[in-house]
Amino acid sequence: MSDAALPAPGPKAGAPARRSAPRGALVGQVFEGLCFAAATTLLLSLGGIIGSLLIGGWPALKRFGFGFLFSATWNPVTDVYGAAGPIVGTLVTAALALAIALPVAGGVAFFLTELCPAPLRRPIGTAVELLAGIPSIVYGMWGLFVFAPLFAKYIQLPLMAAAKPGSLLETLTTGIPNGSGILPASIILAIMILPFMAATLRELLLTVPPAVRESAYGLGATTAEVVMSVTLPYVRAGAIGAVMLGLGRALGETMAVTFIIGNSHSFPKSLFDSGSTIASTIANEFTEATSPVHTAALIALGLVLFLITFTVLGIARLMLRRQGARL
Repeated sequence: MSDAALPAPGPKAGAPARRSAPRGALVGQVFEGLCFAAATTLLLSLGGIIGSLLIGGWPALKRFGFGFLFSATWNPVTDVYGAAGPIVGTLVTAALALAIALPVAGGVAFFLTELCPAPLRRPIGTAVELLAGIPSIVYGMWGLFVFAPLFAKYIQLPLMAAAKPGSLLETLTTGIPNGSGILPASIILAIMILPFMAATLRELLLTVPPAVRESAYGLGATTAEVVMSVTLPYVRAGAIGAVMLGLGRALGETMAVTFIIGNSHSFPKSLFDSGSTIASTIANEFTEATSPVHTAALIALGLVLFLITFTVLGIARLMLRRQGARL
């Protein structure tokens, strides 16, 4: 007999069969490792930023103490610095910008989803999204060369002329009518964050199921009632997040505000008075800081801005959590 006819030897009885590890399990482990590395890198980067700001700004914080946060004195000649002026300017301009932009952004979003004719929805929605992508320096240049002269001629001068001595209007409108100041900067910020908020709110409103909206209309509700009682409560949690993200952008905006706010470190005494923000102060003076204390004061301002933004985002998360608990 030939050897070719002999059967191949089989595995020994009782010996465990070898099984290779599935390829999917190895890919899954690699993917989990990459995700963990990405999350860890993000946390380490955040910690590095905080540590760098704290170390860099410590000489100013150590020298001026808590007075750094409550003093409006900013004098590079005598190396005396206080962050109160930029802090107040940052908070006031961001709050005014949000108050101006939020009603308009909500109106744009509701118009596009409820009232706009179908052929115009896509072009207008695309235009809003394109406005959200315009660089901030373009807004700043437009504000300085186009908006500021018009604002001074048609708003500042008439209001200042109409203000009676000793009245509240006079207190709110005192200043130099040159088109720069707290209110013009707030309007520019509002124009910047308005497309972003409108586009986000529009996308949120589009997530409302048509059956929910049509049911309200079937019960005889008007468009205003549908918006206020059905669609807005449906997306309330997401809308809060969109508003807070817009506020965060307004707090950290630099170039557009630098062009038109006037860049004065003192407390603004009126809506037309010059002021400054934390971001504009850093942008204006960081390259010109010659003394170590001056540099440390600017880095400490960056730490303050980081803490303000972190607080705003923390409040937003708390509001979203409470809203989710109610739902």
